[in-house]
Amino acid sequence: MIDDFVSDATRRMDKSVEAAAHEFNTVRTGRASAALLDRIQVDYYGTPTPLQQLATINVPEPRMITVQPYDPGSIKAIERAILESDLGLTPSNDGKIVRLPIPQLTEERRKELVKVVKHLAEEGRVAVRNVRRDVMHDLKELVKNGDVGDDEERRAEDRVQKLTDEHVAKIEDLLKRKEAEIMEV
Repeated sequence: MIDDFVSDATRRMDKSVEAAAHEFNTVRTGRASAALLDRIQVDYYGTPTPLQQLATINVPEPRMITVQPYDPGSIKAIERAILESDLGLTPSNDGKIVRLPIPQLTEERRKELVKVVKHLAEEGRVAVRNVRRDVMHDLKELVKNGDVGDDEERRAEDRVQKLTDEHVAKIEDLLKRKEAEIMEV
């Protein structure tokens, strides 16, 4: 029974680390990537809709992203959503395609992006700790119901704490790599 809780905690913590890694990919470095636009939500006829569902996103050259909407009428909403995002990109359109030139990052902008990444990392760490909190609560319930003894609970808590530390370390590692990538000129 305890093993079920620990394996569930492992699975959920792995998902939290994956989510943090995915969020890091949406923060721009110096080169164009379609993943930069993953977090963009477009107000499409009053419904927040992910940009990927409204358009084809391409990277024709290293410093350019093109967004070709399926519905040309949504081009203004797409431009507005990109402008209002924290990406710092200025879209331009020719009526059919939105072009996003990726400028060189200034030192100031690099530092802002590092702050954004650190915030995303903290969200990932909090998610991992929330999983730990839930499992610890469940273990306490097992002891209260008399299903397991105090010694078993303590050993399980130690295992969960080790898991938590490992997953937080993974997020820290991802953060260091992303910071280095952003600060690289």
